[in-house]
Amino acid sequence: MTEQEARAWMDAQFDVSRETWERLEAYVAMLLAEADEQNLIAESTKAHIWARHIVDSAQLLTHAAWVDGEWMDLGSGAGLPGIVVACLRPDPLVMVESRRKRVAFLEQVISALGLSNARVHGGRVEQVPATPAAVISARAYAPLRKLLQSALHLSDKNTLWVLPKGRNAENELEAARPAWQGVFHVEPSVTDRESAIIIARGVRPAGKRKHRP
Repeated sequence: MTEQEARAWMDAQFDVSRETWERLEAYVAMLLAEADEQNLIAESTKAHIWARHIVDSAQLLTHAAWVDGEWMDLGSGAGLPGIVVACLRPDPLVMVESRRKRVAFLEQVISALGLSNARVHGGRVEQVPATPAAVISARAYAPLRKLLQSALHLSDKNTLWVLPKGRNAENELEAARPAWQGVFHVEPSVTDRESAIIIARGVRPAGKRKHRP
């Protein structure tokens, strides 16, 4: 996907308003500037930032368009997908990030873009108060099995998990199946044919099998 194709995809999927375009453009500029100060995105992706990061984040919304309520993004780092989702979706969004410099950057972006629906929780995922989110996302946060374990207290049976997993999606899902139950499926990424997104609902630890007498 080229940068031109990425922008066209955004416009076609979300009918992006001028104000939202301006916010996304401003975020891209801030992200590129801050990337020179801290390792927010890979150097090799800077020239393809709309395809590799903006669309890659925005596509998660296409799997959760029908869900209302708070969105929680784990290990937000540079704000991917959190900031992008907050620009495109009016519902409340919480970004969970433990690294201080990245928390400061996210708070700066929220203020600069006027994202009143977004906030940052500075700390570890395990320390976030147990409140079920409508949607949970995590991009490059942790392997699936560890991710589910650390964030289970932030979900209930209705929570939708939208988890971009790159080219290891199927392997991570297979590794997690013995320990976790729920409705899982894998969707292809629009930005990379070999990458995928794990979608899940009703996630819970696998129960012990009952032995019949």
